[in-house]
Amino acid sequence: MPPDDPEKRSALPPSGAADAPARRPPPTLDGAQRRRLRALAHPLKPIVFVGEGGVSPSVEKAVDAALDDHELIKVRLRQPADKKAAAQQLADASGAALCGIVGHTVVLYRPNPEKPRIELPERGD
Repeated sequence: MPPDDPEKRSALPPSGAADAPARRPPPTLDGAQRRRLRALAHPLKPIVFVGEGGVSPSVEKAVDAALDDHELIKVRLRQPADKKAAAQQLADASGAALCGIVGHTVVLYRPNPEKPRIELPERGD
């Protein structure tokens, strides 16, 4: 039940806003940085699996949580109609950089803003 006081009512977040994660811009990576991240991801196992239903809000939420925990993850796509579009959708939804697609496996990277764990080579613009 919303409060009757207008000042208290304005302090409440709009409905659904509390559930939506804050969108961060994806990191900008050059080729050497993407190559380094793919090399680091090589021994990793996929953390998130996308089923035949494709990318759903629950999958996007799982990818977001996995990136918060690990920074660099692999996502396995099962029989995607368009794997490049699905990979880009996951990257856009999570604010992550798409490092590469190998077969049906997507590599995503999003640094932790408080305490990054992965050091990348300097950009060679």
